[in-house]
Amino acid sequence: MSQTSGVIPAPRELTTEPRRSDKVFRGVVTAGGLSSLVILGLIAIFLGYRGFEVLRQEGFGFITHSDWSITTDEAGNVTDSHFGLGAMLVGTILCSLVAVVIAVPISVFTSIFLNFYCPQWMKKFLVAVIDMMAAFPSILFGIWGFLVLMPSVEYWAKLIHKYLGFIPLFELKPYIVTRSPFVAGVVLAIMIIPIITSVSREIFAQAPLDRIQAAYALGATRWAMIKAVVIPYGRSGVIGGAMLGLGRAMGETVAVFTVLNIVFQVNWHVLLGAGGNVASLIILKFGDASPYEIKALMAAGLILFLLTLVVNAFANLIVKNTGKSGR
Repeated sequence: MSQTSGVIPAPRELTTEPRRSDKVFRGVVTAGGLSSLVILGLIAIFLGYRGFEVLRQEGFGFITHSDWSITTDEAGNVTDSHFGLGAMLVGTILCSLVAVVIAVPISVFTSIFLNFYCPQWMKKFLVAVIDMMAAFPSILFGIWGFLVLMPSVEYWAKLIHKYLGFIPLFELKPYIVTRSPFVAGVVLAIMIIPIITSVSREIFAQAPLDRIQAAYALGATRWAMIKAVVIPYGRSGVIGGAMLGLGRAMGETVAVFTVLNIVFQVNWHVLLGAGGNVASLIILKFGDASPYEIKALMAAGLILFLLTLVVNAFANLIVKNTGKSGR
């Protein structure tokens, strides 16, 4: 027997000091997160710096007025200008809301089907198709809306006006429906359905298995289990996906520009062919804009940037509140 067998070893010292690899990983992750904030901040500063002169001249009317005109003399100097985003902001919000109202139910039902009803062999194919749709260039959706949707939109506009015309939102005077917010909303809805579906599908798949089995043990049908367990659990995820889709719809440019008229008048009627959105205004004016008008377009970009931030902040607040009640 060894003579040292009776020696009690010294206790090891417990420490919370991270290893070098942990420090390196933490530094990389922190740098990545801070770089995103820095980039966003630099973009906001750049837009604010370029558009400050126009914002100072127009004041709050830049958001409330609906006019976009600039007059120059023979030397190219600006003699008179009026810039207002009121109509474009209304069009941006209206088209985006139409898209979300159409896309959310379709996305939720699609997610439920993929998770609980779809055969496994079909699920892989459908998931691949939906994920691939999210990567399609937006111009393809715009061309589809222009060539396929617009020729048949008059029938749908008449149908909606016939049964919902008592609601001011669906009023149809004058009768111009071809390039309306309704068409733009449908195109945007098809674009954001893959985003909302992917988020909803993932959150529904994480529903607690013990709750699902408990619902079945109590005699619930599959649909009753989905209503009692899956939907309450995934409510915050659905809302988060809807807000992501809303942010995408608000910033969409080419697809909306293809199917929507740019008219500087406030239009709250979904079926009336007038309106526009901020992103389409920027792409329409940027090519022929004078240096001073470019400053106004930069200011418009700043307003759209801030509007998107407000929507995302509001989405985070909703997700936080619904997450507590749903789980």
